[in-house]
Amino acid sequence: MFSLGADSEKSSDLKKALYWKEYDQGRLQCNLCPRRCILASGEKGFCRARKNISGVLYTLTYGQPVALHVDPIEKKPLAHVYPGTKSFSIATAGCNLRCKFCQNWEISQLDAEKIDVKPLSAQEIVNQALDSGSKTIAFTYTEPTIFFEYMLDIAKEAKTKGIDCVMHSAGYINEEPLREISKYITAANIDLKGFKDKFYSDFCEGDVQTVLRTLKILKEEGVWIEITNLLIPGANDSQEDLKELCAWVKENLGADTPIHFSRFYPQYKLTNLSPTPLKSLKRAEKIAKETGLHFIYIGNVPLQVGEDTYCPYCHKLLVKRIGYRVLLNRISNGRCSHCNKKIAGIWE
Repeated sequence: MFSLGADSEKSSDLKKALYWKEYDQGRLQCNLCPRRCILASGEKGFCRARKNISGVLYTLTYGQPVALHVDPIEKKPLAHVYPGTKSFSIATAGCNLRCKFCQNWEISQLDAEKIDVKPLSAQEIVNQALDSGSKTIAFTYTEPTIFFEYMLDIAKEAKTKGIDCVMHSAGYINEEPLREISKYITAANIDLKGFKDKFYSDFCEGDVQTVLRTLKILKEEGVWIEITNLLIPGANDSQEDLKELCAWVKENLGADTPIHFSRFYPQYKLTNLSPTPLKSLKRAEKIAKETGLHFIYIGNVPLQVGEDTYCPYCHKLLVKRIGYRVLLNRISNGRCSHCNKKIAGIWE
């Protein structure tokens, strides 16, 4: 078992991090994400997952998964990627944002140095994924950026074994590492948490422009993109915000980019708020349709409204879902079985 105390300078069991440079007087600068933390020896970054040990930056998350599950791919959520298949899902501790509404805060806000888990190599992760019959490996639950080196090695190994990798990310990462990992990622669901910098600053300690840049780069790199927008009452759910967000998606990513409007439930630091009203989710769906987006989904709603896929040309039902289960799939060879039009996504 791996365990490293908070004040320890031991590095023999750790992996050197990528994307950093020497700064001055034993300090170094991490260049993985836009925070570009400057760290003296013994200091950890904002993400709690990278540490300067005697002038070298180490990753504290490599080979240290805190969550391993076999999920439906629909749970990521990815509605246009191998419907009905299994995804071997992995996370480590830590995050480079501080979202007050985080649904996985018990692990995303952990200090990676203060956990004790069973180590698993990249090869062992890929072998477990293959043994589980999963079609993909998903980097999810927390923020994959902060276990970049582990994710990269897993994705490289997976590629040699014929298994695809996907990620669910907040998109808070610098361009160079993003372009590197994009070579090994088939699809990504990116949390576009809002469309105003004030919202990102007040609720996440981040900025929206970084996320928008990430989305553009993923598009350039040929990664299939889906977007999740968690609607928080009174915070990011105004008609103006939704119109701007949908218009940006259409103009920069294309009308075929699926968007998932997800219901907020009170948790972590926002327990004073009420759950998102269904009418707010339906309003967001209406705005997205009026903007011209073709694939709009509603998530986190027990009534299972808005989870099905319809052909944007003939409007016939193509994929019927209840929760994370696919009951019907009428997409054949990537085309609508009714009108034979090509349906955007990764289907087979």
